[in-house]
Amino acid sequence: MEQVPEEPLIMDQERLTAEMAFKDSSSIVIKIRQRLPDFLQSVNLKYVKLGLRYTTNPTLYALLPLFLIAASVFLRIDLILIMPSQFAIDPLTAATSASVMLILLTIYYLKQPRPVYLVEFACYKPEDESKISKSEFLDMTDCTRAFNTESLDFQTKITVRSGLGDETYLPPGIQARPPQLSMKEARLEAEAVMFGCLDALFASTGINPSRDVGILIVNCSLFNPTPSLSAMIVNHYKMRGDIKSFNLGGMGCSAGLISIDLAKDLLQANPNTYAVVLSTENITLNWYFGNDRSMLLSNCIFRMGGAAILLSNKRSDASRAKYRLVHTVRTHKGANDNCYNCVYQREDSNGNIGVSLARELMAVAGDALKTNITTLGPLVLPLSEQFKFLKSLMQRKVLKMKEVRPYIPNFKKAFEHFCVHAGGRAVLEEVQKNLGLLDTDMEPSKSALHRFGNTSSSSLWYELAYAEAKGRVGRGNRVWQIGFGSGFKCNSAVWRALQDIPPVSARKADGRPQCNPWVDSIDNYPVKG
Repeated sequence: MEQVPEEPLIMDQERLTAEMAFKDSSSIVIKIRQRLPDFLQSVNLKYVKLGLRYTTNPTLYALLPLFLIAASVFLRIDLILIMPSQFAIDPLTAATSASVMLILLTIYYLKQPRPVYLVEFACYKPEDESKISKSEFLDMTDCTRAFNTESLDFQTKITVRSGLGDETYLPPGIQARPPQLSMKEARLEAEAVMFGCLDALFASTGINPSRDVGILIVNCSLFNPTPSLSAMIVNHYKMRGDIKSFNLGGMGCSAGLISIDLAKDLLQANPNTYAVVLSTENITLNWYFGNDRSMLLSNCIFRMGGAAILLSNKRSDASRAKYRLVHTVRTHKGANDNCYNCVYQREDSNGNIGVSLARELMAVAGDALKTNITTLGPLVLPLSEQFKFLKSLMQRKVLKMKEVRPYIPNFKKAFEHFCVHAGGRAVLEEVQKNLGLLDTDMEPSKSALHRFGNTSSSSLWYELAYAEAKGRVGRGNRVWQIGFGSGFKCNSAVWRALQDIPPVSARKADGRPQCNPWVDSIDNYPVKG
């Protein structure tokens, strides 16, 4: 009888151990350290095809035959090949053909997507009064008298191993004793974050928000008051009456890149326009005061923060813009029930509302990441890497050559900077391992998690700000932002730097205020040990 390979049994055993450990109160932390699945072993060919479809240009394919015909008539290629000695160009034919080629080139140019420039972005840095260390956080949770001993022990273990430092921020309403959890406090938090980063953005760029901004997109998953947060911004800055404003809610930590993708589409339809994207999350009304462990993790890692991004489709902004948007790829796994339910806001058995994180979260995140990077690969990887990857994939999927090991594309040949959503230390470590990245590649994500905590959809911008503060972003560099969120979604954005960005200083070279939140702490990172 043929011997059964041992590797699948080992994998099953590891999976079972993780589930059993989740049920054991003494080792519950294993839940967040469960490994991502080896998604390169199960790449789906249809997502490779989807990525290849992204690379095609229908307009070019439609116009290319007509252009070639016009060019051949203009150059009389048939006569050059058959009777070169009698070659002559009829002036009328030449003029007509030249006109056709000019018209076709004009159509092709006009059909090209408008460039989307990232002029500047600003991350919110709260006042020092909002700082909270890990020991202060644990003392605060104990003083609320809302948690039993087991829950306090659990939060202690998570906090110690979370990867967060001692200078993260929580809003005043949470830190008050007793906590002041009201709509008023939630609005005060939202105003502080949104107006704080927007004021810095407008001061840095010289943009007049009441006159210049034509598109406004706000994403905040769990706090959606009436009037909306976007209306709050329009009212505060007295923006134009014809502004196109959007408020995205319930879309989780990946909503920031969804907002960027929406802004990109709107900028294609509205020429000569500025778009502002505001990404944040509100903590005040979403603190969990119960003892369901699947809901307590959010308390330990989510912190106060937000980011404002100024986008433009004006070609005149190309000279001062920091980046140009190259690609956005969105992946949604919500059709699958396990994916849909793995991050779920609900009530516990005592009626306390919180966000529950299922034990399948790591597996779901790995599957979404697999789909996203398989789609993104044909867009960004050099041909040599694509060939090696597709060769391995065809051998395994089409020719059924199971002995062939899957080829892991070297994404460092496609990008110089990686900004992975700082959802937690274990998630970052597993993404690093699966993508074959170095510690220096993950340094922005791990440093942002340590300094600011999980700031939800805005975390990607704290990470990019870190790379800028270190003076590592040079002209032509490519940046890959990867966001995960409820639904379940995995989204990517690819940017190309248009200039060398100098290390951070208190003020810019032109004397305008600095938008970077790392001004006073960049020299302390990366954390040693």
